[in-house]
Amino acid sequence: MIRVLIVDDHSLMRAGIRAILQNSGDIRVVGETGEGHNALKMMKELQPDVVLMDISMPGLNGLEVAARARKEVPRTRIVFLSMHGGEEYVLRALEVGAAGYVLKDAETSELELAIRSAAKGEAFLSPAVSAKVIGSFVSQLSSGAKAKPGPYEQLTGRQREVLQLLAEGYTAKEIAEKTKLSVNTVETHRTNIMNRLNIHDVTGLVRYAISKGIIQPDG
Repeated sequence: MIRVLIVDDHSLMRAGIRAILQNSGDIRVVGETGEGHNALKMMKELQPDVVLMDISMPGLNGLEVAARARKEVPRTRIVFLSMHGGEEYVLRALEVGAAGYVLKDAETSELELAIRSAAKGEAFLSPAVSAKVIGSFVSQLSSGAKAKPGPYEQLTGRQREVLQLLAEGYTAKEIAEKTKLSVNTVETHRTNIMNRLNIHDVTGLVRYAISKGIIQPDG
C-alpha cells in the first residue's frame, strides 16, 4: 500500500483528491494539510511514501517545503500537483528534488501513475510539461552553457520564506513571531532581499512574488 500525504491550501481540492485516490486500491491517504510548515511536521511524523503538493501556499510555498524535506525526510518522494505549467515552475520543482509534476487538469489515471512511479523511485512528468523541460535541457546543451542562478535562486531558504511573508502583508514583528527570529534579524533579511532583487519597496516585492508564483494575485 502506497501511503500518501495531500498538501494543498484549498480544502475542496484536498477532498477531491482524497475521493479519487480512495478507489485506487493500492493508494491510501494518511493525512492532509493546507500549510507548508505543518506539511513538514506531518511528513516527519507520518513518514508517507509520497506527498502530493501544491506550489502556491500561504506561509511557506511548496517549493520551499520540498527543498527542506529533501534534507529532513529524504525517503519521502514529492509529486507536485499544480495549476502552473510553465517551464520555470517545472524546472524549479526538479531542482528541489521533485519526483513528479502533474497539472491539476490531468486525468485521474495520470495522477495515479505519477504516485505509483514516485513510490517506485521513478520520475514522472505530465506529457503537457515534459516537452517544455526537454526543450530547455536541449537548448542548454546546444549552447554549451550552464544556466546561472537568478537573484531569487541566490536567496537563502530563510530569505525566501521572509520574502513570501512580506509579500503576504505581514509586518517584521509578525514575521519574527512566525519564524521565531528576532525583529532585527527579520529586518536584516528584508534589507538583504531588497538589495539582492534590486527592489526597494514592499509593493515591488509583492509584484515580484506574484510574477514568480510565490503568492497568488488574490492573496
